[in-house]
Amino acid sequence: MSGRVAIVDGVRTPFAKRATALRELDVLDLAAHVVRALIDRNRLERDDVGLVVFGHVVPSLSIVNLARELVFATGLSPRTDAFDVRRACATSLQAAASGAQAILSGEHEVVIVGGADSLSDVPVGASEALAKALIAAKQAPSLGAKLRALASLRAADLAPRIPDIRERATGLSMGESAEAMAREHGLARAAQDAWAVRSHARASEAWARGLFDGEVVAIAGLGRDNLVREGVTVEALAALRPVFDRAHGTLTPGNSSALTDGASALLLMREQKARALGLAPLGFVRSWGFAALDPREGLLMGPAYATPIALDRAGITLADVDVIELHEAFAAQVLCNLDAFASRSFAEEKLGRARAIGEVDEAKLNLHGGSIALGHPFAATGARMVTTALRALGRRGGGLALVTACAAGGLGAALVLEGAG
Repeated sequence: MSGRVAIVDGVRTPFAKRATALRELDVLDLAAHVVRALIDRNRLERDDVGLVVFGHVVPSLSIVNLARELVFATGLSPRTDAFDVRRACATSLQAAASGAQAILSGEHEVVIVGGADSLSDVPVGASEALAKALIAAKQAPSLGAKLRALASLRAADLAPRIPDIRERATGLSMGESAEAMAREHGLARAAQDAWAVRSHARASEAWARGLFDGEVVAIAGLGRDNLVREGVTVEALAALRPVFDRAHGTLTPGNSSALTDGASALLLMREQKARALGLAPLGFVRSWGFAALDPREGLLMGPAYATPIALDRAGITLADVDVIELHEAFAAQVLCNLDAFASRSFAEEKLGRARAIGEVDEAKLNLHGGSIALGHPFAATGARMVTTALRALGRRGGGLALVTACAAGGLGAALVLEGAG
């Protein structure tokens, strides 16, 4: 199938700190809101969309296939194919790549992709003993048998199990791994706090200038991200205590992304189809790259591994890129990856390349803030970055953008996008 993959539109909800403005909405509510917005504002018919690819990182006890539920919740044709993807914090970048593949292969002409997460709606588990006892009681043929199934339970078995996401390969949480990376790279606390201040200042300015107005659709009375702090200072952040290593750590709530609720989505089309429908693309998918590394060697270094793959496939170098969106899980993770991008020794030892990827020009990087300020609903962040990058290219009159993110498990993702010009 000839023709480019066009990204016609992208929208997101405002991102909200968990247990605040969006706490009453589950992941389907959030995802359906952005998908409906794409359908309505691009005047799509219910039969136009051939495929929905979506994902969520936080498990749901009531939703098996979020993408398929979106088909029904948004009034698309029941014949619309749909499947979920999951790549931790790079989930909606994976969804975008999967959607692009479906278009390039000729399977579909119109695809909606994205991701959503509600950290206000995290399932609370039961102990193994309680779960087994409850199942046995449910299957028991009589009241006496049901009571006997429950009789062996101890008080400790009744305690809820709150999810604690740790890497099984390392036994460390993501924040603890980021602390280890910060120590290895010799990152000072002040540098991390300064990066967080930069993120908030740029996000505040973007909202003040109305730059997010075209990509954010209000929901539940919330019209803008509620994590952005106007006027935050390094001095204020310096007063916060470390979270992951309370004695010697440098990562705090101020220089880390917060647990967040939200959703984002992209409308992909074969270029000729978009033109036939009278829709002007925001831009085009030029290439993508995914990478995996040993999580014991820098869990969140994925961007430094995935970026050169995407750049090579696009036939460009980092110097050719005009706009860069780099996910901010933690300020430490951003700064470590920037060091790696510029390091020839990293390129030689880790990537098997003779030259460094390139030094990142901060004038091109996260122009309107990042996840530290805007928030990070895990599966939604990638599509949010794609939309922001393409709109930034549009204001420049075209060019190339790099969107890249780390992900749990030692994974990385990168997309190269071309502005419509």
